Amino acid sequence: MQVSTPVERTLTLQDYLQLTRLVSQQQLHAGAETMQEMLDQSDLVSLPEVPATLVTLHTHVLLEDPSGRSCQLTPCWPHEARPAEGLVSVLSPVGAALLGLHVGSVARWRTPGGEEGAARILAVLGRPESTGGGRA
Repeated sequence: MQVSTPVERTLTLQDYLQLTRLVSQQQLHAGAETMQEMLDQSDLVSLPEVPATLVTLHTHVLLEDPSGRSCQLTPCWPHEARPAEGLVSVLSPVGAALLGLHVGSVARWRTPGGEEGAARILAVLGRPESTGGGRA
């Protein structure tokens, strides 16, 4: 998996630490190398400083693809992934592409089959930082 263009990303310190641990445990997974590159290039913020527009782990977001279709997704841990229900692993192309972006940004990804995908983040519909919990 490879995100097609470098973009600025912001991660919570908590997400950064948990994702670093995940990558070290998943070194043979196709998404682990790309995730490590993203971790190395991300800005970090503490939980009290998380902007309301930031996509973090377990953030429920509204997306719109280039054709105008909308969908809702939530980046999650690999063991929680249920793509048919909108829960996408952070090690998947789309999950990794969403993480650390803000509302208004366009997430871009490349599937393992080489197809390119993109979607604009229209809204944050909910996230664990705003409810005081929900972290794995």
